[in-house]
Amino acid sequence: MKKKIALFTSVLVIFALLFFCLQALLVPKYMDKSKEGNLIGEYYANAGNNDVVFVGDCEVYENFSPITLWEEYGITSYIRGSAQQLIWQSYYLMEETFRYETPKVMVFNVLSMKYDTPKSTGDQDEREAYNRMTLDGMRWSSSKWNSIQASMTEQEREKEAQFSYLLPLLRFHDRWSQLTADDFTYWFHRLQVSDNGYLMQTGIKPAGDDYWEPPLADYSFGENSWYYLDKMVELCESKGTELVLIKAPALSPIWHDAWDEQIAAYAKEKGLKYINMLEYQEEMGIDWSVDTYDAGKHLNVYGAEKAARWFGDYLQKECGVADRRNDPQLSALWTKKTEAYNDRKALLESKKSEEIS
Repeated sequence: MKKKIALFTSVLVIFALLFFCLQALLVPKYMDKSKEGNLIGEYYANAGNNDVVFVGDCEVYENFSPITLWEEYGITSYIRGSAQQLIWQSYYLMEETFRYETPKVMVFNVLSMKYDTPKSTGDQDEREAYNRMTLDGMRWSSSKWNSIQASMTEQEREKEAQFSYLLPLLRFHDRWSQLTADDFTYWFHRLQVSDNGYLMQTGIKPAGDDYWEPPLADYSFGENSWYYLDKMVELCESKGTELVLIKAPALSPIWHDAWDEQIAAYAKEKGLKYINMLEYQEEMGIDWSVDTYDAGKHLNVYGAEKAARWFGDYLQKECGVADRRNDPQLSALWTKKTEAYNDRKALLESKKSEEIS
């Protein structure tokens, strides 16, 4: 009987190892292209001692430099951003973050309020790809499961695909023909692509003179978006963390006055701070001819450093976030982070110079 149990246990262990190895090989690595897919997973090695945590879409992970916040103000911060992160995903990332640390300030970028349901985000296959970049990187928890349920597209519900978010091999089992050298190089270990959640860009592509979008029939935010914003407020209040709402500095997509008015009114009602950073571009010193890499949709590293300098001053004066550079352990840690950041910046700038020449 004992031999049978031992044999059965051995078979289970071997099967689990094979499953793990196959899954690690077949899931996308996001190292060469779509590096955003690695951002959520990189948080766990950096969790703890972050006084400020950002959540949101590309307008946070490309528009603010945590290293600059540290260098200029001694503020420890992390950006829990991901491509087209939707408000319910931001909420559950907030919820999960409190399992690892309790920041003094939680910063939420409000652009995703425009998307009320998964269906409202457009193409369903594209939506799944963006969902994967947020959900696959999360560790198993009730927060991840609830975020999966809130994020499922209609096509995925029909296929009962929720379990493929918990076991990605169920989704990518037929990816054999798409494997590249990167899949084997980063089979069990991936390089860090971000600097505390910030995805660096050094390119320069000036913004145009004007942006136009077709008018909407209704500029009211949906009930689902308000529901999750209410939950964010309640969650942060329960943890003693200040929730700060921001609209990051970006020219496109357009942030309409009607949207701004709704968020400003909500913040006033709830006693929250709300900063539309588009109104402070001149104070930041943003120059859209040199501080963007994609014609005004996002900032490059030079713009992100300017935005961080301005926002760091705000965080200390208005939110009381401490300067922690006198902490020897934190100072040693962030010195290493700063060195890695500067090395990455120099490498990307050298590549850019080579392309130009």
